[in-house]
Amino acid sequence: MKQSGISRREFAGMLGGAAAAVATRSAWAEGARLTYGVQMFELREMAKTDLPKVFRTIRDAGFEQVELYPIAYRVPAKELRAMVKDAGLECVSGHFDYDGLEGKVAYAKELGLGYMVCPMLPKAQQTNLTGFRAAAELFNKVGKLAQQQEMQFAFHNHCYEFAPMDGTTGFATLMKDTDPGLVKLEVDCYWLTQAGQDPVTFLKAHADRAVLLHMKDRVAGAPTGYDMDSGGEHMAELGKGAIAWPAILAEGRSLGIQYAFVDQDFTRMPIPESLKGARAYLRGIRY
Repeated sequence: MKQSGISRREFAGMLGGAAAAVATRSAWAEGARLTYGVQMFELREMAKTDLPKVFRTIRDAGFEQVELYPIAYRVPAKELRAMVKDAGLECVSGHFDYDGLEGKVAYAKELGLGYMVCPMLPKAQQTNLTGFRAAAELFNKVGKLAQQQEMQFAFHNHCYEFAPMDGTTGFATLMKDTDPGLVKLEVDCYWLTQAGQDPVTFLKAHADRAVLLHMKDRVAGAPTGYDMDSGGEHMAELGKGAIAWPAILAEGRSLGIQYAFVDQDFTRMPIPESLKGARAYLRGIRY
C-alpha cells in the first residue's frame, strides 16, 4: 500500500491542543514511562446509568487517563469532556463502532481526542478476506479524515484477525491494503497472545503502526485460538497471569508509545478492586 507521505514530525506540526499528544512520539524522552489509563468498556454496566461514577472510579483507582467507549456518546461532546475533566481525568483516545465510522470523525474531534480507534469488525466481516478488504478501504478513508482533523486513526486487534484464510490472514490483508501513514494499531497484548502471537515480536514488526497498548493478563497454560467467545475465558487481573508486561512495556516505550490502557473485559473480583490492583502492579513494574 502506498504511504501517505507524511512523517511523524510533519504530523506533529499540524497538531494543537489535546491532540498534540499524538505527535510527541518522535521526541519521547529516554527513560520516560508510559501513561496508564482504563478503557471504560470494563465499566460498561456502570456506564449504562452513571457515567460520572465511571470516571470517578477510574480516577480513584489511581489512573490519569480514560479511553472512551461508544456507550458514553449519548452525551454531547462538550458535556462529556467536562465530565471527564471534573473527575480529574484526561482523555486522548476513544473507540468508535465500525458502522457509520466516517460520520463519527467530527464528534471525535469535538471531544478533543488525539486517537480515534475502531475496536472491531462486524461479525459478518471477520471470517472472510472480502470483509477485511472492505474494512481496509473504509479505514483508509477514515484515516484521511481523521488526519485532516488533527487526529490519528487506529484499529484495535482481537484474535480472529490472525486465523488462516486462503493462504494468508485477515490481519495481513489489512496491513497490505491500508496506508501505514493513515491507519495505525492499538495493540491488545492479551488477544495477540490468545492468537499465538508474541507481543514483543509483534511490536517490533509493526513499529510504524503501533501507537497505543491494551493490557489484560492471561491465565498461564491456557490454549490459544482464534475464537473470541472461548478466548475471553482466559482473562486474569493484570500481574496475575503469564504475560510478560515488563518486556512489552519496555518495547512500547522504545517505540515511542505513550499510552497503555487496562482493558479487562471480565474481571475475577469487583471492578474497583481489580483496577486498584492493576494500578499497584503497574507502579511496581521496572522497565
